[in-house]
Amino acid sequence: MFFKNKRPSLPLSLTQQQLVSSLTNIVGARNIITSPNKMGLFCNGFRYGSGRAIAVVQPDTLLKQWYILQACVNANTIVIMQAANTGLTGGSTPDGNDYDRDIVLINTMKMKNIYLINNAEQVVCLPGATLNELEKKLKPYAREPHSVIGSSCIGASVLGGICNNSGGALVQRGPAYTEMSLFAQYTTEGKLELVNHLGIDLGNTPEEILTRLENGQFNASHIQKTDKYCSDHHYKEVVCQVNAPTPARYNANPTHLHEASGCAGKLAIFAVRLDSFAQEKETKVFYIGTNNPDDLTQIRYDLLSQHIIPVSGEYIHKDAYDIAAVYGKDTFLFINFFGTDYIPLLFKLKNRFDYFSKKFKFLPEHLSDKILQFASTLFPQHLPQRMNHYANTYQHHLLLKVGKADIDQVSSYLKKFFQKRSSGQYFECNTDEGRKAFLQRFAVAGAAVRYRAIHHKTVENILALDIALRRNDKEWLETLPSEIESKCMHKLYYGHFFCHVFHQDYVIHKGNDIFALEEEMLKILNDRGAEYPAEHNVGHLYHAKETLRKFYQTLDPCNIFNPGIGKTSKLKYWENMNKFDK
Repeated sequence: MFFKNKRPSLPLSLTQQQLVSSLTNIVGARNIITSPNKMGLFCNGFRYGSGRAIAVVQPDTLLKQWYILQACVNANTIVIMQAANTGLTGGSTPDGNDYDRDIVLINTMKMKNIYLINNAEQVVCLPGATLNELEKKLKPYAREPHSVIGSSCIGASVLGGICNNSGGALVQRGPAYTEMSLFAQYTTEGKLELVNHLGIDLGNTPEEILTRLENGQFNASHIQKTDKYCSDHHYKEVVCQVNAPTPARYNANPTHLHEASGCAGKLAIFAVRLDSFAQEKETKVFYIGTNNPDDLTQIRYDLLSQHIIPVSGEYIHKDAYDIAAVYGKDTFLFINFFGTDYIPLLFKLKNRFDYFSKKFKFLPEHLSDKILQFASTLFPQHLPQRMNHYANTYQHHLLLKVGKADIDQVSSYLKKFFQKRSSGQYFECNTDEGRKAFLQRFAVAGAAVRYRAIHHKTVENILALDIALRRNDKEWLETLPSEIESKCMHKLYYGHFFCHVFHQDYVIHKGNDIFALEEEMLKILNDRGAEYPAEHNVGHLYHAKETLRKFYQTLDPCNIFNPGIGKTSKLKYWENMNKFDK
């Protein structure tokens, strides 16, 4: 009587039993889950998406992953590849139960090896390697991965970033991208093939290639010279073209769709090869506040036009700042005192606690959030005085971090700029203020989720959009029609200002239709010439546009891997695809 209803366990057919038996023989009984209740941690998305699978399998070697894929395709079964399951659009879980075949979900987080090559200027990452682990591995070499604070802090995988063309806060690095990977593909001839485009000689057979890679049995002599890119080498030029009528980066950009890059799980990835980046030895953070958004527009235009590209240029609206000061306080405090190393574990434990606490009907909803929120109130004010003063004075905030070579020039520019304008001002952060400014920006990203949990009785849900505006768009600040505005309890605007990529989280009043509201929002974005999503995958929330859909069909002509992504067909061979074209 104390437990909420458990998900019923449906009996497996003989064919299903045979497949489960084969998978169990491959990975062992400890690495396969068939109980619907225990599969919930994997089959429910981090923020969105849920559905049934007949099994969740967790291989601990690449070769076992290959054997699992063989067993699944031979059994005419859908395969969904999943790493950390931290995505925001449900792109690595089943979505509903209207698929035409059974689903096996392969979770890859037990294969975490990272190999540094070419004097640590490049890395090879296996499917379970996380950004946080890669950051620690590169630190002794004074180098960094593509992203260093953001999704890395919640345990996101390196491969997840590549498969989603993820963005990030570091202006000079662009979207996550590589042309070098090792993957399995199911061809139109009905054959599972292993394709080695890592540029590393690992042998000829899948068994040779996967075993040698797993064990690191290669050296400099096996690494081939290549003209292929392992990061976006052109992004600095692209982002500086401030008069261009197109976005700098977005998820479905055709120039960034290449095999593993942007594949959204339509291939089974075993490894990727990526560039690392030299750490900035000295940086300075300038904190800018203004009540005129045109000030920020002009700063972005002036600096990028002179090819002064900051390390990071992050925007926060006052409302987002204020909400995060209360509902992101525990996240801020935890990172401030303990660093980012333990954040992935904290998120994992919280998710497990939430999942199991839901089974007890006498416990309140969102118990972990309520405990953490209460705990945060026991601590004194955590934000620097000058930042809070700006929050009380200015609507728009820009955090500008620049490298050593640009500090003097940017300082001189800002001084002259605000001598002529009364709408805003800036200050140069000391080390502590600069660090805390970017911690506050990170806390903003989860503040709406916490707000929803605490106020779930009055909040319908969060409508979260991440959009890429045209580089020449000077009207970047949104004005909503009154009929939409009235449905929003809060609007949190923040983002990567110099890339013109914005996150827009709308906390919606109870009783409104989120999906209908989203369609209205997307129509407005279409009229503005925006692209969306900008740095998260289309998942099961967005329609994949024609270019992206054709890319998926080229990678996976039989629709074996992650069918239905981007609201496409869930049927084998993409049947009934014509209805999605309407």
